Amino acid sequence: MKATREPSGPRTFQVTERGDGQRLDNFLLRELKGVPKGLIYRLVRQGAVRVDGRRAKAHKRLAVGNEVRVPDLDRPEAASSEIPPKVLDRLRRAIIHEDDDVLVLDKPSGLAVHGGSGLAFGIIEAMRQLRPDIELELGHRLDRETSGCLLLAKRRSALQEFHAALREGRVEKRYLALLVGQFAGGQTIECDAPVASGRQEDGRRRMRAGETDSDGPRAREARSVFVPLEAHGAFQLAEVKIGTGRTHQIRVHGQSIGHPVGGDHDYGLPDANRSLRRHGLKRLFLHAQALAYQSADGERHIFSAPLPDELTAVLASLDAGGEDDA
Repeated sequence: MKATREPSGPRTFQVTERGDGQRLDNFLLRELKGVPKGLIYRLVRQGAVRVDGRRAKAHKRLAVGNEVRVPDLDRPEAASSEIPPKVLDRLRRAIIHEDDDVLVLDKPSGLAVHGGSGLAFGIIEAMRQLRPDIELELGHRLDRETSGCLLLAKRRSALQEFHAALREGRVEKRYLALLVGQFAGGQTIECDAPVASGRQEDGRRRMRAGETDSDGPRAREARSVFVPLEAHGAFQLAEVKIGTGRTHQIRVHGQSIGHPVGGDHDYGLPDANRSLRRHGLKRLFLHAQALAYQSADGERHIFSAPLPDELTAVLASLDAGGEDDA
């Protein structure tokens, strides 16, 4: 196999009979010996590898005469997005379920689900590095500071089935949240205010509950059910069930009902957050405890993740009393 090097550094391979019918990923692994497997798969996913000038999936079958163009692998930026080993190890230990179709993580707080907007990488990029021979895709999303059950699909058919379950209401998501203030009478509170994005006075974009102005973005239907579990000082631990998954939905609905989520610096109460910091809270107190869905064949899948130790410690500190709570 003969490769030509263009002046800017990329290489172009001409597919011969040896590569006829071979998958693109296997072709590249054979021709680019010494190049990390994870880097090769990442470049393919990012569209940096072209077949006859077009983006191609890793599973694309090549034919005699195809031209495969690979970017300059000698450039420092080619490996600049390598994931720190400690992050990979953390995610490896966070896997709570894996089969032929899906992989479920107990997502750590503080890690975004995907890179972009100034982030070099996210969980999906890191997991693709851990599973370089699988085309992992996010089944849904969690906020960066939210922990808990996060489903990744290992094959396209599994992703489509999960998304169909979402559309048809066959997915159940349950969260644990520490809310400011106790519920009057210990009653369950339901909030079905639509959620839309809008600009704040500081120019930053935030989500908000309620109808939007005629010139604003369309509000999307959303429903959250807040079920009180335990009182902890001036705060309420609640289970939150959502039938939709709008951006910041629980946080916005918590603000809307007058019980914002503890540790929320966008939609919460500063005084309450300061009080919780004195009890050791260093993050948003929101955890995706359980995820369940029914597949098209009627089989029910249930996954759960326990409340993280750093959050149970906050509850214990609140129960022990001490400084005045919010």
